[in-house]
Amino acid sequence: MGEVRIAAVAAHFGRDLEFDLHRIATLIDHARQAGAALLVLPDAALGGYLADLRHPDPDALPPALEPDAPELKTIASLAAEMTVCVGYCESEGTRRYNAAVCVTGDGVLGRHRKVHQPPGESVAYQAGEEFAAFDTPVGRMGMLIDYDKTFPESARSLAVDGAEILACLSAWPTSITNRAPRMAQDRQSRLFDLYDQARAAENQVVLVSSNQTGAMGGMRFLGQAKVVGPGGEVLARTWSKAGIAVAELDPAQEIAHARRVLNHLGERKPAVYRKG
Repeated sequence: MGEVRIAAVAAHFGRDLEFDLHRIATLIDHARQAGAALLVLPDAALGGYLADLRHPDPDALPPALEPDAPELKTIASLAAEMTVCVGYCESEGTRRYNAAVCVTGDGVLGRHRKVHQPPGESVAYQAGEEFAAFDTPVGRMGMLIDYDKTFPESARSLAVDGAEILACLSAWPTSITNRAPRMAQDRQSRLFDLYDQARAAENQVVLVSSNQTGAMGGMRFLGQAKVVGPGGEVLARTWSKAGIAVAELDPAQEIAHARRVLNHLGERKPAVYRKG
């Protein structure tokens, strides 16, 4: 593939799907002008996230979209030659999932349903059941949503499946139980960055982390979108403000360099790891 520009978004999205689509179109246009081949939008970029994580209101949930909804087809059309990942609420009969899809103008490349759920989210969403990598024009990828990246096994499963790039789509808020006076001092702000860098470094992959900004109900989102190299180094970031973090790199070359002496995946010893 060679060198590509990879972009991660920090932006606010709410319940108004028309507004969200307009913002997504603008972000895709800005990323294209920056030369990005991959753009990762936040979790719940279509319809917004929950307004209350501990006690979600069943009557005020994000709009649920079918896997082949026209809004997703519109994003694929807007993506054209770019690879774009976007989060939304997916419906399957009476079930809802916190989901993500990766598309180009040619259609769907990969899908993911959030597996790990913080307390309260199970009121609004069913849990996904797998992690699977998929091939894209920018390399083999995998997707994680929000809390998924807290668990090392999530990213490791995708890396073992050959993923070179991990797209982590989030609607990650500040601490709900112990909010700090300044966002930079918030416990969740620290953990969000820690997980991004650790998941990249321990698997020696490129990690692209998007997140929502602003507020919805009692939730205040962190932003902090970033691109992280396979050594855990932050290559580009937005901090807490809305924007697009863009980094240019050759993922395959950077990964090969990171694994040249110490190859974490190749040096695992699964036979001695405790199951379950």
